[in-house]
Amino acid sequence: MFTLDDEKQLHRLMNENSDNYILLQKLLDFQQLTISKISHEIRNPLTLISSTLQLIQKQHPEVTQFAHWNQMLRDLSFTKTLLEELSSYNNGSRLHKTIIHSSDFFKKLILSFATTLTDTSIELTSKIEPNLPYISGDATKLQEAFLNLLTNAHDAVNSNGKIFFSAQHKDNSLLLTIKDNGYGISQNHLSEIFTPFTTYKKNGTGLGLAIVKTVIEAHHGTIYVQSVPHLSTSFSITIPIQNKCK
Repeated sequence: MFTLDDEKQLHRLMNENSDNYILLQKLLDFQQLTISKISHEIRNPLTLISSTLQLIQKQHPEVTQFAHWNQMLRDLSFTKTLLEELSSYNNGSRLHKTIIHSSDFFKKLILSFATTLTDTSIELTSKIEPNLPYISGDATKLQEAFLNLLTNAHDAVNSNGKIFFSAQHKDNSLLLTIKDNGYGISQNHLSEIFTPFTTYKKNGTGLGLAIVKTVIEAHHGTIYVQSVPHLSTSFSITIPIQNKCK
């Protein structure tokens, strides 16, 4: 498996001389293109199969009583999700940058996430500094990454759980924190949670946190996690302010 550490080592080799750069960049581009094509080609027939099964169910409602019918639909849905996340992971480092007003971006992000908690007793609190600096980044991929972390926090807490989000300007970087009081992560698993296809969550694809790490590192940022099982989990993300608007 081609890991994030492998990719970092390749980039170090690429920077050694121009010949290395050209050859290895072709290799990386080819790898990404191949994965994208495979994912696309598999998703197309899966979509057709899904549509056909929905048509069968509409014409013959009795099939919902057949053994394993619903499980088959769930497995099909999971496979489609896995392929979508594989595509997101594969393209996580390809950024389409725009200038982002950080304070507005994270306020809208939290408002969007809050709507998913409407019918729950989960307490969401946030602390977003009002005048965070503008940054250059891919708004779509950053939104995907942070919603992934917030959704994980949602999944980790019970019905009366608490989730906290903060965004602040510190040491020429944005410092983002997402904390919950859920079931936590075992110390034995902390070093593995960002590894692709590694998951300890029921029905997880093992790509969510790998996508998050890829996106954050593509923005030259870092992500760090602390967790105490059955007490709390905190993700701390830094994104350097390299391209502030003057």
